Amino acid sequence: MDLWQLAADALAHNKKAALLIGGAGVAVLGLGLGYKYLRKPEKVVRVGVVSQLFIHPLKSGKALSLALAECQKFGFKFGDLQDRHWMVVTEDGHMVTGRQEPRLVLVSLTCEGGHVCLNGPDMEELRFPIRQSDKPVIDCRVFGADIQGRDCGDEASRWLTRYLGAEKTFRLVHFEPQMKARRPAESEPLFPKYEQVAYPDYGPVMLLSESSVKDLSSKLENDVTAERFRPNIVISDCEAFDEDTWEEIQIGSVRLQRVMSCGRCIFTTVDPETGIITRKEPLETLKSYRLCKPSEKHIYKASPLFGQLHTVKKPGILQVGDVVYKISR
Repeated sequence: MDLWQLAADALAHNKKAALLIGGAGVAVLGLGLGYKYLRKPEKVVRVGVVSQLFIHPLKSGKALSLALAECQKFGFKFGDLQDRHWMVVTEDGHMVTGRQEPRLVLVSLTCEGGHVCLNGPDMEELRFPIRQSDKPVIDCRVFGADIQGRDCGDEASRWLTRYLGAEKTFRLVHFEPQMKARRPAESEPLFPKYEQVAYPDYGPVMLLSESSVKDLSSKLENDVTAERFRPNIVISDCEAFDEDTWEEIQIGSVRLQRVMSCGRCIFTTVDPETGIITRKEPLETLKSYRLCKPSEKHIYKASPLFGQLHTVKKPGILQVGDVVYKISR
């Protein structure tokens, strides 16, 4: 029995009930029509092409170039590798990055046959199981926020300590799905309160254009590459800093939402090919022309802006060669 027949039957028995049912029907119809005709249609504009994809399994470790990646809410995934799901920590659980230990950028972490493989200059490869349920879970700190990590064992600790050549002891931890994640909004309110990440500084996906890197290189004595800025996605076929204006984009089956620009720090002065930190360029040049507007100083302070941080609205697969579409309404 449809809504109109119900209203007619009610009218025969009770006029008051009929008025209530009729009013409800009109309200439902009105809401449906309003949604259909008032909701602005999406406008889709081609803005570029994916030229490179990178995953950084180890926080501050060597980037791995990919032809295809699964983009999840927590960021990139490729097989057993997940972006920034391993991290070096001190014995008391505080994160260690390339800011303190620049040679970390030369350490590659890969996975093969259920094992993690650690490699670095002048070091023998170390292999150990990805799953180590017998190892303790450590309380860790990332930019003052609490998070957990599964200790990867004494062998990994000795390998890292020997490689970094420091007097202190380092340990390697792994973030697992059942662990409590970090909420970027606790330190950066522009992020949605529900957003969660493992060990990235803030957002799960960072995007940068080739043209922006070329623009910066044109102002430097020595060229820099996109890898220095640790993006997940590099876009070609667009103008420098066009990515600053893409609030929502579609790549393959993936939908990304821009949250904020990426404020840059001393880590950009670490050469990803040598692991040497200069503490000057390209950061000083970026500060000369990429500072935020005065109205945004409470967000970015004195950090120059380079690249864009995104959240994942719709997970999926993306690959090199995919067209990038800007979505507007």
